[in-house]
Amino acid sequence: MTPPSSATLPHSRFAGLDGLRAVAVVLVVVYHLFPGWWLHSGFIGVDVFFVISGFLITSLLLRERERTGRIALVDFWRRRARRLLPALALVVTVCATWAWLVGGDVLVRLGWQVLGAATFSYNWISVAGGGDYFSADTPELLRNLWSLAVEEQFYWLWPLILPLLLLIPRRWGRAALALVAAVASALWMAQVVAAGGGLTRAYFGTDTHAFGLLLGVALAVGLQRVLVSPPAWLRHPGARIAGAVTGSVAVLALFALALLPEHNDVATFPGTLAAASVASAVAIVCGVLPGSWLGPVLDATPLRWIGDRSYGIYLWHWPLLVLVSAMAGVTAGADTIPPWVGSVALVLTAICATVSYRFVEQPVRRLGFRGALGRCRDHLVGPPRTFFPALGVLLASIVVVAGTTAGIATAPATSSGQAVVQQGRTALAQPTGPRPPLVAEDASSPDSALPQAPAAVDGRQIDAIGDSVMLASAPALMEKYPGIRIDAKVSRSIYAAPGIVDRLAAQGTLRRYVVLGLGTNGSIDKRSLDLVVDRLGPHRRLVLVTAFAPRSWIPGVNKALHAYAAGHPTVIVADWAGAIAPHVDLLAGDQIHPGGAGGRIYAQTVADAITQAQRQQAAAREQMTLRAYDLAEPRASHR
Repeated sequence: MTPPSSATLPHSRFAGLDGLRAVAVVLVVVYHLFPGWWLHSGFIGVDVFFVISGFLITSLLLRERERTGRIALVDFWRRRARRLLPALALVVTVCATWAWLVGGDVLVRLGWQVLGAATFSYNWISVAGGGDYFSADTPELLRNLWSLAVEEQFYWLWPLILPLLLLIPRRWGRAALALVAAVASALWMAQVVAAGGGLTRAYFGTDTHAFGLLLGVALAVGLQRVLVSPPAWLRHPGARIAGAVTGSVAVLALFALALLPEHNDVATFPGTLAAASVASAVAIVCGVLPGSWLGPVLDATPLRWIGDRSYGIYLWHWPLLVLVSAMAGVTAGADTIPPWVGSVALVLTAICATVSYRFVEQPVRRLGFRGALGRCRDHLVGPPRTFFPALGVLLASIVVVAGTTAGIATAPATSSGQAVVQQGRTALAQPTGPRPPLVAEDASSPDSALPQAPAAVDGRQIDAIGDSVMLASAPALMEKYPGIRIDAKVSRSIYAAPGIVDRLAAQGTLRRYVVLGLGTNGSIDKRSLDLVVDRLGPHRRLVLVTAFAPRSWIPGVNKALHAYAAGHPTVIVADWAGAIAPHVDLLAGDQIHPGGAGGRIYAQTVADAITQAQRQQAAAREQMTLRAYDLAEPRASHR
């Protein structure tokens, strides 16, 4: 996220902000690198950064205007470029080159990602391209740059808008207007989420996620006079104690909010985010006020060290996680990442951020772009002790630029998981030719209407309802069972099943076997299964397909499916998880969606379950026949 300002204005540092940056980056890094741990909503660290940035940038601009009577826009933007661009360019080129060497899904849409990074428009490019921040299926290499884009857009626009805000004569009026704008942004996020506009659109949007920045603006405007000419009562011990206690509670509140479970609704977006922004604002006030006891505590050496490097840490941690995960054969962003993968990414992040801060960011901040390049040129024409390191840096720069270019040139447009899902869509869209008419079966038809012995099941007897895993397996299912009717959709959960079954039953087309593959995207709802079983009746069979994915809820899903089948004689389990576990190499890079060979295992697993259901039906009929014979034999003997 955004680093401390490099402004040369006096007193540009505010007590406590480095410590709060450290808190923010720790929340985000732990959330990403160790997703199975306790910081379920650690992404609120981004909102902490937003509030800090809005406060700091506005305060510096106000100071400059008060001292010089104007805001030097070119100088401001030059300082921002010096601070942001060197580390960003290093991260993008090094990680893109590494991704080119790794290959596969880590290269997906790399060209668009680099364009978004270079133009600070990553958030909008990702939204336009259908990116999903909350999906681990295809973790984009530079996904974390969305927030940098939001802040940079703020840096471009806010210095132009601030003079208009200053036309309001009263300071409280300016602060109130900024606060109203913050509330409006939060309400707009809530509206987008509630209206089904998409979580990623709401989360990535500059308009919907500006409330933290605007809250920081309101703080800077409201505290301007207090920070310049602090009243005497602020140095009273009672005021200091109250500020320290209040600020400490606010910091603890940030950790408490990070512990909350994430919900895909307005409770989290913007509920939790807005609460984190308010807590950050309180902590900032209590830390930066003159005489504060909290500020120096937050600026303790370890926290300040992390805070100084928080920008680099934020930039490096996510792409390194994606790359290490890809090399380890796991998916970044999944909540089942092994701790050792996160630990390796953490160590690499600390090393890369430290090297970047020392040898790239600081020289450019001190010397500027021309000065830093001039020093490199001097080293190249200098003695061997400077020549060879400078030559190494030059050659490394050429390599990473070439690697980035090669990565962009070879980047696929879609991931392997998306490709197999699209193949399923294509297969379902193709005409299958004329088929003999299928007579809809009445759920109340007698057992005598069913086959009296196990026989090959015609695909026209099967309804398959599923998610993207079934969609990817559609070609194999259609090959195994010509005439099968498949209704599969990306991100579908078990809650959709009752409505689909009800619709088919109302049309009189519900088939003999119903296959449900809906465990990938969430836990199993027993009530939904009960509704499906009730609608199917005693003479149809329900096949529940287990789930396989790097998700923490999958074991619970499969346990629930087996338990439900054990308690219902008309329900059978197709153990896809058990069948594919020894053949993970047949899945796409996301370790969720099967390719051609994996799809055939999926289809065979379903076929085995249907055969088992047939055998159970045949055994039940045989038992009923024997019981009827035993009852009839005594009567015949009596005659």
